[in-house]
Parts: sequence; C-alpha cells; structure tokens
Amino acid sequence: MSPAAGRAWAIMVSCMLLLPLTACSNKTGAGSSPELAQARMATNPAPQSAFLAYEHEVQVEIPADEMAPRLQALQADCQQAKFGDCTVLGVSQSGGDYPRASLKVRIAPTGVESMIRSAGEGAKIGSRSTHAEDLAEVVADNRLQQSRLQKEHARLTEFQQRKDISVSDMIALSRQLSEIEAQAEAVERAGAQQQRRIDTQLLTIELATPGGQQGRSEIAQSVRDFGAILTTSIAWLIRATAALLPVAALLALLVFVWRRWRRRKRSR
Repeated sequence: MSPAAGRAWAIMVSCMLLLPLTACSNKTGAGSSPELAQARMATNPAPQSAFLAYEHEVQVEIPADEMAPRLQALQADCQQAKFGDCTVLGVSQSGGDYPRASLKVRIAPTGVESMIRSAGEGAKIGSRSTHAEDLAEVVADNRLQQSRLQKEHARLTEFQQRKDISVSDMIALSRQLSEIEAQAEAVERAGAQQQRRIDTQLLTIELATPGGQQGRSEIAQSVRDFGAILTTSIAWLIRATAALLPVAALLALLVFVWRRWRRRKRSR
C-alpha cells in the first residue's frame, strides 16, 4: 500500500471512530447522547417567543337577536377548521334581560385574527386583551426530568439483565422499572400539553349587548322590580318596628319612673 493510500485509510478510520462526536456527518443522529443535545441547545438557543403561551380575550357588542346565530356560526367555523387547527373548549349562553354568550377555543396562531374579525363582523369590538405566559423554565424542567428518568430506566435495565441477580432483586427492579415508566409517561403527557399551549393559542370571545341596549334593559328591569322593592321595604319597616317596640316600651317605663322620683325629691 502506498503512503498516500495509507494516510487516506487512517483518516477514514479516524472519521468513523469519531463520527458520534464530530461533524463528519451533516445529519443529527437519533441516537445522539443527551449531553450532545444539551450542548447544541446551549450553542443555538431557541428564541424566547418559542416558549410563550398566548391567551386572548375579546368582547364583542352585538344585538341580542343576533347573538345566538353568531355564536353558532363561530362554533361551526372552529369545528370545520375554517381558520386552521381549532378546538372548542367551552360554550356558554344566558338569556334574560342581560343576554350574554361566550366561546372559548384553542386555535392555531395564524387563525386568531381571522376569527376575531369574523366575530366582530357587523358588530363592535368593545374590548380586547392579550397576555402570554413564559413556559421556558417549565419546559426546561420537563426535559431535564425526562432525561433523568431515561437514564434511571437504562441503568436499572442493565442491572436486570445480569445473570447473577437474585429473584428478590429481580422483583424489586421490576417494581422500580414500572414506577419509572409510569412517571415517564406522566412527564411526557405534561410535556405534550406544554407544547400544545405553545403551538396553539387560547381565544375567548365574549358576546354582549351594546351599552345603550343594556341601559334600556336596566330601566325596564327597575320598573318591573318597583313593586317587589316597595314590598320588601315595607316588610323591613314592620320587622324593625317589631324589634324596637319592646326597647321603646322599656325606655318609656324608665323615663316615667325617673320623673316620679324627681317629683318626690322636689316635694320633700
């Protein structure tokens, strides 16, 4: 073998031996160690916005007769994924003199503004608020916990495969492995929920009647409540009189006794 061929063969063998730790391959292997993954995250940190869970609250002023159809239309748009991935989390509606309706959905970020415009079409957006919760620390803790459980599971599995292990130790290891697997599943579910809160956004749409309509409803309700309020006030006066009557009688008796005592004292 020529010297040039020998050097080429040595370089090839070195690259194969150092493949998991160097950049000999442009692909990130699925079996890379957690330490390498953490090193990559440290050198290339994810943007802060990637760990924010956004929540929006919007109030739409709409006439009472249009409230129910608008609520049904918004719910149908979400279920049909008209604005992207969307899941209905809650629907509520109340009638009476102050009708209100509410729709809570978890929707893809790209569909938030479209759904708000659809809710406010032909109506008025009374108020709107947006806030975000930073889940960076929670996500990091979840990943560390997953890594720790994976290492413990791998270590116990190695012990379980030993041939000199006793039956009692085998039973104890099986119990510990079951507990670790249950913890790992719970942590994985929590991580999936956190990622869902990051990938989607919570949107709450409140439908209410306009201020003028609410004012007229309040006046009408006050007129209807006039008789009940008057009856309640009279009943309260009767109860108060009944409660104070014994006290008034006692005070009158004391005043009568005191005056007679004064008269007797003066006559002497």
